[in-house]
Amino acid sequence: MPNSHCVGLLTFNGTQALDVTGPASVFAAANDAVGAKHYDVHILSELGGLVQTNSAVAIATEALKDIAPASIDTLLIVGGDDDAIRRLAANRPVQQWATAASANAQRLGSICTGAFALAQFGLIAGKRVATHWSGCAELAGLHPEIQVDANALFVQDGKVWTSAGVTTGIDMCLELVSNDLGSAVANAIAKRLVLYARRPGYQSQFSPLLSAQTKADAPFAKLIQWMGEHLSENLEVPRLAARVAMSERSFHRKFTAATGETPAHFVETLRLDQARSLLSARIALKEIAARTGYANAAQLSKAFERRFGLSPLLFREMHCGGAKRLDAG
Repeated sequence: MPNSHCVGLLTFNGTQALDVTGPASVFAAANDAVGAKHYDVHILSELGGLVQTNSAVAIATEALKDIAPASIDTLLIVGGDDDAIRRLAANRPVQQWATAASANAQRLGSICTGAFALAQFGLIAGKRVATHWSGCAELAGLHPEIQVDANALFVQDGKVWTSAGVTTGIDMCLELVSNDLGSAVANAIAKRLVLYARRPGYQSQFSPLLSAQTKADAPFAKLIQWMGEHLSENLEVPRLAARVAMSERSFHRKFTAATGETPAHFVETLRLDQARSLLSARIALKEIAARTGYANAAQLSKAFERRFGLSPLLFREMHCGGAKRLDAG
């Protein structure tokens, strides 16, 4: 189709299957949503044929020689096993093809550890990028010419788009679709794929709940889950201590040791993290305050600005496409 947008997903033996199938599913769902083949997706490898992923799945691919580099509108290099990524990054023919493709591509990027290949190919010097949390320090050490954001789910820096681990490739590709076809289409895709929510790029690779549950042992792991489900309620120390049958003093000491935060600070962390997610859904600030346990919008705004250095409305304008006028109340 003359008006289709050509997407190249560059794979290799040892690739992470979800790094390929997740983005491919998003683009296919976008085509279904608009009733036309807007995205023409090509799953590529150096020689073509079946590529063995790092799971039991093999993926059929097209050879690079069969796809003109100049035809690529969006090039995404996927991630995979460490050794496989190193082999890809050292592959001269792949580098030459990717360099040629990136010269004219509207967008260039990576899923997960594919950022290592982009960096080795010299395609992201001076850029801010994301990659899987386990590779952030290594990528920064190997390539001081790039800025590695160890927290973001995905990062856009000019025409360069990079995402963190595995499922974040879906989040990033949803944002690509949103940019191309609008939020309504991206939201419809998220619903079709039964995603819990569209996650914005600024969100951390680890939610406060997951990070705390990883650190904490029983009984705090279950308590932390309960806290996340009852943010609109009273979450003061007396009630929390009673739920785990501890004295208030003992609870405060042990909870702080287990999570690295005092109970009050941790509750605020959970509430403000949820507030950021709700802001992207264009919910009125008054309603967000009620859902996250704040007495009113003013109280939420004060806490939000103290923690993040900007107001909720400014945050919405910067990260969520504008505030509209939902927050008069």
